[in-house]
Amino acid sequence: MNIVVLAGIPGTGSTTVLNEVLKKVDYVNINYGNVMFDIASEKGLVETRDDMRKLNPEIQKDVQKQAAERIHKMAENDNVIIDTHCSIKTPKGFLPGLPIWVLEQLQPTQFILVEADASEIMYRRMTDDTRVRDMEYTDEIDLHQSVAKSTAMSYAVLTGATVAIVQNHDNGLDDAVSEIVDILS
Repeated sequence: MNIVVLAGIPGTGSTTVLNEVLKKVDYVNINYGNVMFDIASEKGLVETRDDMRKLNPEIQKDVQKQAAERIHKMAENDNVIIDTHCSIKTPKGFLPGLPIWVLEQLQPTQFILVEADASEIMYRRMTDDTRVRDMEYTDEIDLHQSVAKSTAMSYAVLTGATVAIVQNHDNGLDDAVSEIVDILS
């Protein structure tokens, strides 16, 4: 069983890329944020998924741990791609998306980080009517991508998994998908 973590900061198109990849590979998709949202909703902590990053960090950590336990049970018999974020920007600073207690539970074999140019990400966020996104300028987006990359490498140090970085530029979806399919083959 392979457990692949696919991540990108909001606006990189990581979920769009993943949806196309899943048409070409035999993996089950689990969205970490959806599992966390389900748990937080069941507890009456949030109304929307975008409310998650505004929770008290201690509550977020507890929900992360419960989600890891739930996902571990879901991933026992299949190759799995977990759609998540390496780092979450919160009002109190960056929070690791997969802290050590989550990594120990998941035991990922591969990390794939999807990136794009900061200007592309900013435009995608501004034109996405399906989500309520915080406004960030390109320097803040670049910082978040740097934090995500550093965090992914830290996860690799802790787990022994490899990290691949895939660019998803505007009009480059097919290239990003092809690169990830090759990585998973």
